[in-house]
Amino acid sequence: MSRFSIFLAILAAGAAPVSLAAQTASPAPGLGGPVIPGVCLLSREAIFANAAVAKAATTRLAELARTAQSEIDQQRTPLETEVKSLEGQPDNAQTKQKRDALATRWTALQRKAAHNSREIEATRAKAMERILTEVQPVISQAYTNKKCGLLLDRSVTLGGNFANDLTADVLKGLDAKIQTITFERERLPEQQP
Repeated sequence: MSRFSIFLAILAAGAAPVSLAAQTASPAPGLGGPVIPGVCLLSREAIFANAAVAKAATTRLAELARTAQSEIDQQRTPLETEVKSLEGQPDNAQTKQKRDALATRWTALQRKAAHNSREIEATRAKAMERILTEVQPVISQAYTNKKCGLLLDRSVTLGGNFANDLTADVLKGLDAKIQTITFERERLPEQQP
């Protein structure tokens, strides 16, 4: 296990994206101080919000999610039309049979929607893993170049001298290395009800 494996696991967990400007802004007034040699910082939020490859992956994931939702919408619309046509119908054996059949189809559609959601999540995880694989050597190089002995997540610092913030160097290196990735929706086996 490399020295960055644990950090990258934390990086993969991530948090809500924050703009690079917010991540590289000055610390709170009066909290500057001397540079602490060997202590470095990195903003994972800024990397995932601003790296070209992360933006490309986010765009692709949104496309795949729209397609998955469209599959559901195409099947949902006729079901909703059937529900409306059954409203106000007398409660007899034939109507009950139609409602039961409709409920079964509706449940199947809900299972399909949940399945599509799991596939999109699996796709997101795989894309994130690929980005993490690409960024690891860039982080390692920036870490070595700055002669770091300790790497902290920038989001846990309240103030100080951020001269050893690796974020901009990592973003620049990652963007120079890779701009985009291509991937398709992961296909998972159907789960039985």
